[in-house]
Parts: sequence; structure tokens; C-alpha cells
Amino acid sequence: MRLQALAPLAAAASAVPVGVGVAAAAAAAAAAAAALALRKKELRPTVQGESTSWNSAILSLCPTLTAPYRLAAGLSNGHVETIFAAWFRKKPHVRYDREVVHMPDGGCVALDTEDLPQAKQLPEDAPVLILLPGLTGGSEDSYVQHAVVHAREAGIRAVVFNSRGTSESPVQTAQFYSASFTEDMRNVVAHVRNRYPRSLLFAAGWSLGANIMTRYLGEEKERTPISAAVAMCNPFNLPLSDANFHRGFNKIYDWNLARSLNSIYKQHHHMFEKEAATPGGRPYRADLALKAKTIREFDDAITRVAFGWPSVDAYYAGSSSSLSIPDVRIPLLIIQAADDPIAPKEAIPFEAIQANPRCLLVLTPTGGHLGWCGGPGGTTGAPWTDAAVAEYFTAARQLLAQPEFAEAAAAARARHPLGAPAEPVGVWTQGETTHQAP
Repeated sequence: MRLQALAPLAAAASAVPVGVGVAAAAAAAAAAAAALALRKKELRPTVQGESTSWNSAILSLCPTLTAPYRLAAGLSNGHVETIFAAWFRKKPHVRYDREVVHMPDGGCVALDTEDLPQAKQLPEDAPVLILLPGLTGGSEDSYVQHAVVHAREAGIRAVVFNSRGTSESPVQTAQFYSASFTEDMRNVVAHVRNRYPRSLLFAAGWSLGANIMTRYLGEEKERTPISAAVAMCNPFNLPLSDANFHRGFNKIYDWNLARSLNSIYKQHHHMFEKEAATPGGRPYRADLALKAKTIREFDDAITRVAFGWPSVDAYYAGSSSSLSIPDVRIPLLIIQAADDPIAPKEAIPFEAIQANPRCLLVLTPTGGHLGWCGGPGGTTGAPWTDAAVAEYFTAARQLLAQPEFAEAAAAARARHPLGAPAEPVGVWTQGETTHQAP
């Protein structure tokens, strides 16, 4: 879930009853910006996971996951760090090649890869990392752009998966969502695998993108061609995370994200209105979606209808990736912040993660949501997670070439051999363009 467009926070303070004043939080973020050179706190992540040979090797090859990091004292608050990152994080302004991919049901997604000069282009068989942004996020977001750059510097080609309607991905029908929570993910993975048949496939997601990715991994189990994955700030338990949205200052995030959803939806409202009025069409509540003040209200009017759930509560309960952790069959690194106001610590399925030998949880004491401002690039540079994730996939690439772990990689290749028809029926490239991220 992205947190752009937070400028209206102060204006909204009088309209939304919250426990912490919006103006005070905005002032705290500004004060933190002015005090970056002041004293810093040293913090250390904690790690949970079974002591497998893979996890032990990863921890030895990825010192960032356990090493202390330093953060400006003024930012060691989940709300402040979340807002600060959204307002002040610098962007590398990545130039992208965009591929619009047509889904079998008529919907479209946009896949963005970095547009590089010949001298910087990666080998054809370089590993490929599929990136899944948050709820309304996309290629233009600062945290996504930094991840693309860090991946390339590690010799990994990043492919940003922009969901339907996000990052100006075209919407041509009322198929704003696929048939299931993970269907587009399944088609995109197959499409990327088909396009880069000699490459190792990795995946990483943030927030709702992490939830979708984890659900996909649980559904696919051993069938996935992805060799390793990273989930960051995953809300995990959607009913619990929804309830958390309605507490105190968190209502501001709920309002802002609903506002972002509305800004996308309004461009396509007429399609949903027409679909709802068509005999046998999905019973979207199009007018209610226009008035939605919370994510829950929007999901009740549009999302759960698209997926065929009888209620929004049933949709949240059935789509929670905490249910999928026991079924994950590839190495999954999970990075969460203990003070995340949107993906609360209470939603993390600690017992299920500990019981699955393929999972490894790294919990940072701070970070907020999509914040992690204690990175090596400074408080306004890339998130702390960027270095950790690049280090993790570099280590995974190394380990998968070793005899002890190569069997799993060979099994994945055997399930998807070169020359096999990996492209799903009905998936095709609709068009390709180049664009500059803001």
C-alpha cells in the first residue's frame, strides 16, 4: 500500500477523529527532517525461523539481516517514519520499458523493466525479480524505483508488476480484478518465465502485494517456477489489519488509501455502472464506491463483488496470507517492522512461520509502513530493506548453484523445461512503450 498524496493530512484533521493530531504528526515529520544530523539510535533486527541448513547459510551470507543499523532518533516512531518516507524519500527517476499484458478475461496489467543503455544491460540469463507493489502502488513509487536500481546493481533484472488500473495500466472493461486473488500473479509468473526461460525467477512484494505473493506461493506449492521470495510489511491477517485501520491515527491511512483507490476508480466508474445494470452482470455498487471513505467501504462495493465473496468479512478472512504460510514450499524471507501501523505486529503468524522450515522472519524494531529510513543511503535514501533484499537474492543465487541446494533448483527447471509452452492460454502482449518515472 503506498502513502503518496499525504499533503491533505492537516486539512483532514478536523474531519476525522483521531487519537493523535494530524498537524502534530506532520510537524514531527518536518522536525525530524531538520534534525537528521542529530543523535541517532542504534537498532538491531531479530530473527525467527527453524535452524535449517538454508536459513543458517542465508544468515551467514546476509549480515545486513542481523547487523545493527542506525536511525535518527526523531524517526523512531512508526507514524513519523511512515509519513516521513512518503514525503521526503528521494527518487532515482528510473526510465522504464513497459509491456502491457492482456489477461484471459479481458483485463490488462503493465510490466515495467528498467530501460538501460547497451553498456549497462544485463545478460539474457540474468536472474529475474518480479516486484509486487502495494495496494495502489506502482513503478513510480520511490520504494519500488530504489528496489529496481538495487536489483540491477546486484545483477538481477527487476520486472515491476503493476496491477490492473495502477500506474496508468489500461482498464478496458469492468474486469478491475481477476477471477481470483492470485490469478493475475499466476499468469504474470508464467509470462515472465516464458520470456526469460534461462533465468532464475525471484519475487518480492510489499504490503498487499506481499499478501498476494504469499497467497500465490501457498496455492502453487512446489509447482511455482519461483526459486526464492521476499515479503515485506505483509498485513497477513486481513480481518485484524482491517480492524487496526479503525483505531486512532490509523484512520488517516485508511482515508488516504481509500482516496487513492477512488482516484483510480473514478476514471472507470462508467464501466462498473454499466456492468451492474447488465442482466447477469456482477452486482457492483458503483455509486457507493464513489463515496467510499474507507478501504472496507470500497472493498464491499467493488472488490468482494469482483471476486464473488458474499461479504467483505468473508473476503478478508479467505484472502489472508497467514493461511498460506504452512503451504509455502520455496525459501521465503519475511521482513516486518514491529511498529508498522498498517501491517500490525499482532497479525504476524509467528507460530506458522516457525513451523515452516522454508520461512525466515526478520523483525525490525522500527520501520513504520514502507519506511525503513535507516538504510545506508541515509534517511532520505533507499529503504534499509533494499540492501537486505539484494543481499538475500545474491545469496540465494549462490546457494542454488551449490550441490546441497541445487536439487530444488533443478526440480523447478524440470517442471518448466526450456521450450515448454509456459504461456497461459489467452495471455498476450498488447503493446510496448517507454516512459520516465517521476
